[in-house]
Amino acid sequence: MPTLVQFGAGNIGRSFIAQLFSAAGYEIVFVDVVDELVSLLNARGEYRVMIKDEQPEELWVRNVRAVNGKDIEAVAAVLADADNAATSVGPNALPYIYPAIALGLQRRYQRHGLRPLDIILAENLRNAASIVRDGLRRQLPGDFPLDAMLGLVETSIGKMVPIMTEAQRAEDPLWVFAEAYHHLILDGTAFLNPIPAVPGFDPKQNMAAYVDRKLFIHNLGHAAVAYGSFQHDPAMTYIWEGMEVPAVREAARAAMWESARALIAAYPGEFTEENQREHIDDLLHRFTNRALGDTNFRVGRDLLRKLSREDRIIGAMCFDQAHGVEFPATAKIAAMALEFRGTDERQRMASPDVKFMEEYYPLGLDTVFTKVCGLHLDTPADRQVADAIRAAHEELKSKEKVER
Repeated sequence: MPTLVQFGAGNIGRSFIAQLFSAAGYEIVFVDVVDELVSLLNARGEYRVMIKDEQPEELWVRNVRAVNGKDIEAVAAVLADADNAATSVGPNALPYIYPAIALGLQRRYQRHGLRPLDIILAENLRNAASIVRDGLRRQLPGDFPLDAMLGLVETSIGKMVPIMTEAQRAEDPLWVFAEAYHHLILDGTAFLNPIPAVPGFDPKQNMAAYVDRKLFIHNLGHAAVAYGSFQHDPAMTYIWEGMEVPAVREAARAAMWESARALIAAYPGEFTEENQREHIDDLLHRFTNRALGDTNFRVGRDLLRKLSREDRIIGAMCFDQAHGVEFPATAKIAAMALEFRGTDERQRMASPDVKFMEEYYPLGLDTVFTKVCGLHLDTPADRQVADAIRAAHEELKSKEKVER
């Protein structure tokens, strides 16, 4: 039985990547640092994925085990013989797994010579392959044949996985909820070995186009609904509720279309007005999924990341600008994001949002633009982005005063 080493036993790792490989007949070896997850995966050898959609379904992922990510030697040992590997740990956690991957590649080279390993990067991170390759190179001897030993495969992760409540997690810490979406876009040019025969894989020749589409249409539109919902009614809980408010839904659509026009300009061989319309309409329909129970808190939280230069809002505005597309709708979403104070089921804000609210926001928009958004206000292009957000924010605050 072929083996997949899956870094990250979180929502995407369990509900999507491991589920696809398991259905294709792979043994799954998870690598995670949460002791409870590692113990339970080893004790049970299986877990459930609960599909929350119009037609609910229960999927079992079997032939699984786990290695504690804190045991670098144990991780290296499984990588040495693995058929494939994947990561879904989050961009901020990637540096923590570089030492284990680097040691695993060295063990693999010692044991098998130039037998390459392909690692699927399920991170929704622009330029993920370059970032990871550079990080690993710093962990390896200068003469290690990294390029011959390692294929780094970028992906576009479109699956939506909601936060589970504490009560749901307590009922079974291993099960995970997800939508009925089993389609993985990935870079077909990056594999050093043959592309695995995994149903649901959709290899692309121009991966950059699909990474940008995911970030600047899907992620932007999803966040737009969360921020618009909070502005409409801070007590609103679910994404589907916001989708029933015409102003919220159409604000999201308008921002998504700004990105769509820029993507058509940037990648004319991949995207057309017709296929972008189909994509946007499909996403907006998926956002209405009541069964998924996705919350505005989950989708909107972590302002320090979601307002950063390379992410879904500021990144989209810079991308639009670079391709001659105006971005008033996206600027309005950015303005609403500045005012997002969403909380979880226990009325707690995410810690990055607390930091944003207490440390950056009180110092004024210029500080937010430079320290959070990564904009250089002395350059005309970045100043234009900042000015558009500032104007939208002033309009938003003026409207709030009138409504009071």
